[in-house]
Amino acid sequence: MGKIIVTGASGQFGSAAARQLLGKCAAEDLVFLSRTPESLAEFAETGAHVRQADFDNPASLAAATRGGEKMLLISTTRVGTRVEQHRNAVEAAVANGVGHIVYTSVIGGGMAQHPGIEQHDHYATEQLIEKSGAAWTHLRNSLYSNAVATAMAIPALEAGSKPDNAGDGKVAMVSREDCVASAVGVLTQEGHANKAYDITGPERLSIPQALAMISEMAGKPIELIPVDDEGMYQYFDSLGVPRTASDILPDGPIPWASEGMVTFGQSIREGYFDVLSDDVEMITGQKPRTLHSVLEQYKDLWPK
Repeated sequence: MGKIIVTGASGQFGSAAARQLLGKCAAEDLVFLSRTPESLAEFAETGAHVRQADFDNPASLAAATRGGEKMLLISTTRVGTRVEQHRNAVEAAVANGVGHIVYTSVIGGGMAQHPGIEQHDHYATEQLIEKSGAAWTHLRNSLYSNAVATAMAIPALEAGSKPDNAGDGKVAMVSREDCVASAVGVLTQEGHANKAYDITGPERLSIPQALAMISEMAGKPIELIPVDDEGMYQYFDSLGVPRTASDILPDGPIPWASEGMVTFGQSIREGYFDVLSDDVEMITGQKPRTLHSVLEQYKDLWPK
């Protein structure tokens, strides 16, 4: 097996993938990339290759992707402007002979028409990878249970309420751990070229059902306040969140825009996330974790 490259190896997803790959592959066959390679010291000590890579600097990517056969392209966080970053990484990798690109996409990532702002980036990236000449695998991840257990649960428990625009739309929330294990499986197994997988948890739940589960486990009431999309924007406005990616202040206090969150809720409400798949078990040999088990994992972070 040739070398496996992992982009964004200092992030939560990338570092978890790197650790799993070190358990399955020889360290010298692994290449871990980061804008801040000094943050990858634990991996350098194993004998893995650690390289500096900046998605906004194509010259750095030419050196960073040398000698790789497969690459895990973890989508960057810059919604609205990340397709150019992804293009730089894909073009550098293919020019260096990388033959298979595995990409962390989103449920519905292959749809040309979709309300989700974030999905538009993923769709464009899927398309450019498919046209790159490399083999591809798209891992279309569902909503992270980990985010529900933290970013959603903690403010809702603190406030005792949560405005929400997702209605009764269903989503099969998936643990980040299952997404990582699926990515590592695809990178280390044969037979996954030119396929797209829906990476979901084991059950379809609505946001109100998830909040009811959180409320019951915490022993604290959460009032769900149904709002329309404009009401959701106004809620984020009240928190000082910029509406669009172009409104984000460089080095400002909030590095994300509410349009991603609002159109994500709209996508759930309109059924775009109502997908249940057994791809996690097929790839990893393990059943995906339930939302309840992930909530248990994070419960000690909740307000008492």
